Amino acid sequence: MITLRPVEATDLDEFFSHQLDPGANHMAAFGAKNPSDRGVFDHHWQDILNDSRITVRTILSDGEVVGSILAYHDADTPEISYWIDRSRWGQGITTSAVGQFLAEVTERPIRARAVADNVSSIRILERWGFQQVGETQGFAPSRGAVVKELILELA
Repeated sequence: MITLRPVEATDLDEFFSHQLDPGANHMAAFGAKNPSDRGVFDHHWQDILNDSRITVRTILSDGEVVGSILAYHDADTPEISYWIDRSRWGQGITTSAVGQFLAEVTERPIRARAVADNVSSIRILERWGFQQVGETQGFAPSRGAVVKELILELA
């Protein structure tokens, strides 16, 4: 069973371990410049947890911490972002978590971004009604290259 709950301090250790996976970093593309720097990670997460404008949840699968999902405001439009332990990809966890999160965070439109070759993430978003509304290019630290990123929106 997939559930969401507020983030607890002990969840950060799991989130950090997920961030260390090179394959997950490659697909996320825009993660930390140095994923193994725990100090930067902790500072980033304290900023997230201390910002009342950000809604963030821990994703649990059968009670086990498997990822995080959040919505923050990029300019005037909220944007959803998530990170799932790569060992749990392909199990429907992200699809379920996104659906539950969208039921909680009801402000629309809401956007999401995905690197153009992250087909699985794009499919998950499209399943929940997101449609591509634009694209941009940016330097992806984990890939050491400029990549195309799709901007999707749920109206």
